Amino acid sequence: MNHFECERTGKGAGGKEVEMKFARPWIIAGLLLTAPGAEAQLLPSPGQALGQVGGVVPNVLDRVEGALDHTGLDRLSPVQLADRLAAARAARIGDLLRRHADSIELDDRREPARRGVILLTGAGTKSIAALRSAGYGVETQAVEGLDLSVTRLTVPPGQSLSRALKAVRSLAPEAQASADNLYFPSGATMAGTATALAEAGSVRDKAVGLIDGGVARHPSLNGPVEQQGFARGAPRPSAHGTAVASLISGNGSVRGAVPGAPLLAADVYGDDPAGGGAFAIARALGWMAARGANVVTVSLVGPDNPLLAGAIRLARDKGVTVVAAVGNDGPAAPPAYPASYPDVIAVTGVDGRGRLLPEAGRARHVDFAAPGADMNAARADGGKGPVRGTSFAAPLVAGRLFATGSLGALQREAKAGGKAFGKGIICASCRNID
Repeated sequence: MNHFECERTGKGAGGKEVEMKFARPWIIAGLLLTAPGAEAQLLPSPGQALGQVGGVVPNVLDRVEGALDHTGLDRLSPVQLADRLAAARAARIGDLLRRHADSIELDDRREPARRGVILLTGAGTKSIAALRSAGYGVETQAVEGLDLSVTRLTVPPGQSLSRALKAVRSLAPEAQASADNLYFPSGATMAGTATALAEAGSVRDKAVGLIDGGVARHPSLNGPVEQQGFARGAPRPSAHGTAVASLISGNGSVRGAVPGAPLLAADVYGDDPAGGGAFAIARALGWMAARGANVVTVSLVGPDNPLLAGAIRLARDKGVTVVAAVGNDGPAAPPAYPASYPDVIAVTGVDGRGRLLPEAGRARHVDFAAPGADMNAARADGGKGPVRGTSFAAPLVAGRLFATGSLGALQREAKAGGKAFGKGIICASCRNID
């Protein structure tokens, strides 16, 4: 077993218990803008192979190539399904590390993170002095909107992130230290290049929040869209962010769950190879809270991270409800985050026949299901095309929560389903199929 894998037992043919190997949850990082494990998929145009990288945001949103063939997934045994998903994830994460080794490394849990950066909260002055003496760069930053102060440490030259984390926890035992872990959508982008961001403007009314890549200009996105960048080069239009935005507020050839709703879009990727980090997402949540967004959708997946968990709790205290996708790592994979945090509404995906997607991941809880396949969304080049993955189910639930105004009202709107669907299926007809 290599370091990309961990072991788990499951039922094989005939109910026999067998050992399954699958990639760790971060490998679901496969990643970006096509979706945090074979995450959300932006399906390719005719003649384009799944896994082929388009030109929307080269090397960042489409940083990880690799194909996941969805054909026949529902006919595979649990072991076969886990193996197929693991192989796709391992290929993506290996490529990610090879291409961006100068920006990304693994932390002490072998999760991908920004190279050489440690996030620290709750450290006392003596500990900060000790860290400085040990050669760590120290910079304290406030996360506006959340009343949260974060100390960003720069690891001394020649020291690995994994080793540095252990040292920091020894030098500052009272503090909470973590890597700046990365969160990704995953899959293949469609052909077509975004020419511009969605019309810039200031949203004055209540708006739905979106933490993802930037949103491109599109005829269906004719409501107010205000964008803010939280990474180098952001905001920058992306295929995934545009698709997700259209499923919230599209009002044209693509119709969202709440057509024309104002959007606050936080781009946490930009053109940074290590974009999509926990610190960027925390800052984006602070912006959402300060702007009064009461519903925020996050179609990103990655590992548990104490800074992100704390930011979500603080945002919740300020009236922000986070809706997140459970990812597409498959049912054998460990629970994904942020969907697994107790303060988050976790969403899984169903196909056009109302069946749970075979590749749908899991969380420690599932609250709702929504369409995640056999559907269209906006393309960054102004058209529309098919998408697949739980990344595209989450914005439908977020949109309907915004429209109904309460969790109770949303639950009453849900179409009954089994236990795997949580409280039921939301927006079952929101598919934009010609």
